Amino acid sequence: MKILIAPDKFKGSLSAIEVCDAIERGIKRFDSTIEIIKHPLADGGEGTLDILNNHFKLETISVLVKDPLFNDITATYKVSENTAFIEMSNASGLQLLNLNQRNCYYTSTFGTGQLILDAIKKGFKEIILFIGGSATNDAGIGMAAALGYCFYNLENQILNPIGKELINISRIENENLFFDINEINFTVVCDVKNPLYGENGAAYVYGKQKGASFEEIKLLDLGLQNFSNQVLKYLNQSIANNEGAGAAGGLGAGAICFLKAKIKSGIDFVIEQTQFKQHLNNKIDLIITGEGSVDKQTLEGKAVKGISDISTQYNIPYCIISGITKDKGLVMQSLKPKSIKSVMELNVSFDDAIQNASKHIENIAFEIIKGLKENEDTIL
Repeated sequence: MKILIAPDKFKGSLSAIEVCDAIERGIKRFDSTIEIIKHPLADGGEGTLDILNNHFKLETISVLVKDPLFNDITATYKVSENTAFIEMSNASGLQLLNLNQRNCYYTSTFGTGQLILDAIKKGFKEIILFIGGSATNDAGIGMAAALGYCFYNLENQILNPIGKELINISRIENENLFFDINEINFTVVCDVKNPLYGENGAAYVYGKQKGASFEEIKLLDLGLQNFSNQVLKYLNQSIANNEGAGAAGGLGAGAICFLKAKIKSGIDFVIEQTQFKQHLNNKIDLIITGEGSVDKQTLEGKAVKGISDISTQYNIPYCIISGITKDKGLVMQSLKPKSIKSVMELNVSFDDAIQNASKHIENIAFEIIKGLKENEDTIL
């Protein structure tokens, strides 16, 4: 029997590689003769570069940049030949701020723009930007400001490029950019498909978890609408309803209009770049995937959704292991796994689930294989 293990990380607990190892231990504890293939995944968010680094020899470049609150930090990006791989979360990520500092009403992607500018100055012509895990809701105006774009209010004053000021933009200038937009190919990799604004947009869906109050979320949404109108007026681009425009607090939209970037699904990109499908040329009896939280957002393009699509395409059964599962009926109906099992269903505390995640995942994997065997499932 051959099992392909292909999870994403369990955010705040285990890397994707550590999840693979835990699942393998559980399977081997049940039957040491089962053949295991481990292929850790990512969906385009933070941690994606760690996965790519397993497959390619990437060099790390360190840069002094501004964090989401304009404090100096050292951030890194990776390069290979002519390509720079930049995770926006390294400069503008939520994990860079303490809980009491988090509020996307006041944060900026300026540091991400500084990373991009450094890569351009070093001569990289292909730039891949991964935009998960942001602390921001500035539609990328911070990034753009670091690259030479200027944003003015009605009083002809240059605005501070933070989410709060989106509503005050009355003019955008791109006369003195620090790069030639036609010389660089930008690809944006993201894991969500949200529009820029509205009830499913960046502010209303993600603003609360980034620290904004309900009143601030309403103002941010209005700001995103104003931003969209000004981009149409001054850059002659319609961005509001582009798939992924609302990713990373609207950075998806900003990358489209400020960088002429193409947006790609994160999981599709990682599956392609890491040559995941080459495993499927061999006889795979079962795939086990998973991620920290499985819920209705999983359906929008997370790693589990990517595995579900492959499972259907290749007619290979698969199971999901998660830290916590919400909307289980919807996920089962939409993605059709053989099973979904979560750590929190073991009736453990949240702290226990985090601290002992590896052991819990190992035990769940053991029970999955045991259950399939006892039921004399056709895949076994």
